[in-house]
Amino acid sequence: MKKPTIFNIQKFSTHDGPGIRTTIFFKGCPIRCEWCHNPESQVFGPEIMLNKYGKEELIGKDYSIRELVKKIQSDQIFYDQSGGGVTFSGGEVMAQNMDYVVELAQECQRLGITVAIDTCGVAPTENYQRILPYADLFLYDLKFIDSHNHQLYTGAGNQLVLENLRFLSENQAEINLRLILLDEINADEVDAEAIIDWLAKEKIHVNEISLLPYHDFGRDKYERLKRVCTQNFIKPADEKVERLQKVYQDAGYQVTIGG
Repeated sequence: MKKPTIFNIQKFSTHDGPGIRTTIFFKGCPIRCEWCHNPESQVFGPEIMLNKYGKEELIGKDYSIRELVKKIQSDQIFYDQSGGGVTFSGGEVMAQNMDYVVELAQECQRLGITVAIDTCGVAPTENYQRILPYADLFLYDLKFIDSHNHQLYTGAGNQLVLENLRFLSENQAEINLRLILLDEINADEVDAEAIIDWLAKEKIHVNEISLLPYHDFGRDKYERLKRVCTQNFIKPADEKVERLQKVYQDAGYQVTIGG
């Protein structure tokens, strides 16, 4: 079985789902979000990156499922106490070898460890169908409701993103919708209302909406990867984000800022 490349295993995470979690970051993503703060996640397979001392180091490692499960299981007491678990993130986990991903999720389920899937939605619907029985939660990115903007800023349209969101909703998946906010691009009330209208029209059920204001914390990583930095956006003011939160709350959604 081909092993995906893992570029980070983050323990005691509190931002990738409920409770205390271990987040597994799979390397490789089918899209290129210009605001991406983990550019080392984009390329499939290991690559060279300069560390903070200017020395070259290899980013990305392969793990057997047994090795990875052992690392995940080592903190099971914290999951049990906090309602946490493991999150498969990226890059894009749903664009990896699904035989591996499904088996890993099955092993976690067997051990009583809940599984969250952090996804951009740009992967075959068949992959979501395969993981659905073993995933307790989907952290689902909806970057733009407008396909033109999705194409412009990520390199791909959003048709597959919307199709997969429909599929998960129709199959009663637990969904937390995550919305990146870029000032003067998709952080106005008209953008929020367009998303609300589409969710209502398509009868999409989501448990929660997370508003994620843009940040540029990853700028130095582009330089260390010898790439041109594309993080050239504006963070929306706190007041604007709070207004958007109220728009979604008035539409009946539970809404958090950050996460």
